[in-house]
Amino acid sequence: MYICHLELLNYRNYARLELDLSARIHLLQGDNAQGKTNLLEAIYYLATTRSPLASQDRELIRWESLQEDVIPNAQLALRFVRAGEEHAIEASLVQEPGEANGANGTVFRRQLRYNGVNRRAMDIVGKLNVVLFLPEDIVLVSGSPGERRRYLDITLCQIDEHYCRSLSRYNRVVTQRNALLRQIREGAARAKELAYWDEQVARLGAYVVARRLWAIDRLARDTRQIQSALTGALEELTLRYEHTLGQGDDMRAIEAALCDPAQEWRGGAPEGGTLERLEEQLAGALQRGQRDEIARGVTLTGPHRDDMRFVINGFDATVYGSRGQQRTAALALKLAEVALMQRQVGEMPILLLDDVLSELDRRRGQYLLEAIGEAQQVLVTATSEEGFGPTFLERAQVWQVRAGMVHPGL
Repeated sequence: MYICHLELLNYRNYARLELDLSARIHLLQGDNAQGKTNLLEAIYYLATTRSPLASQDRELIRWESLQEDVIPNAQLALRFVRAGEEHAIEASLVQEPGEANGANGTVFRRQLRYNGVNRRAMDIVGKLNVVLFLPEDIVLVSGSPGERRRYLDITLCQIDEHYCRSLSRYNRVVTQRNALLRQIREGAARAKELAYWDEQVARLGAYVVARRLWAIDRLARDTRQIQSALTGALEELTLRYEHTLGQGDDMRAIEAALCDPAQEWRGGAPEGGTLERLEEQLAGALQRGQRDEIARGVTLTGPHRDDMRFVINGFDATVYGSRGQQRTAALALKLAEVALMQRQVGEMPILLLDDVLSELDRRRGQYLLEAIGEAQQVLVTATSEEGFGPTFLERAQVWQVRAGMVHPGL
């Protein structure tokens, strides 16, 4: 799997870019604020339909276009080869004049296309598999539960189309259920109206929880070995999924079934009736917590409240881990993600590394460079060639990035 062509128009600091790429390592070298990260962000956006750095898509439109063009817009497109066949992904981001709440304002429109046909975001995610390494990845360990849930969701959406659809529907159902809870609290609706929404939350939420439990178990098998290698066998890393369903015998049995190495997923569900048992657990928890949820006007049970914990040598790394330990754990997780994705899709994902060597010591940096060498295509950014070593540089195509322009390196 590799990208063969990338085009950007009015994207971030790129007025126009056309870049042909081959299936190899590409080193994007240049000073800070020249556009190296923006290029990786564009690839990640086309693969996942979201930016890892911007909170709103309109932030991606080139500033000059916003100031000068009648209809500010950004265009992104790439062609990639997967299983020997070429495909294309395109995105158009347009800011148009319009009416907003009865007053003059702007309307932002996004259009996505796959092989020339308009598609929804959930229909594009997973067509091109990428893993992005950022210096900010430490927040996966040190940050909020929302950061970790977002990471799990993006990873799983790239390898499981049914998960992506279930998650999207689940989030909409929780929003509607929360609105009903507030109406009940205010006396504008009756509690029995929750029955339908409880059924939907339990059904959709059970799949989300099941798939997350499965994924964390598979990731944990690799992170344990990687963390040990990165620390000279001084640290043991364990991943745990904290859910809102308690730790009774039934839940422990369900978790054991989902984490069985032989567990297979057929037709969007695990085998052996595990999903139905998990749905019953979630439905029961919703019923038991109904009074409290009405009082608060919010759904308190379900995967939208869950978390993933990093445990190093028995202690919670989010609370007690040093910055170095947290950074190493985040790196181990990302490398485990690469292995998981390769096993699931049958090809190595495209690896995007943004100035990560600057945050790692020599030993960890060397381990990372050796690990990524197996990928068919890697794009790495750096301010200089220092730290990469002659063997790596011999295999790499070097590009110079300056002021939103990319040229082959000398």
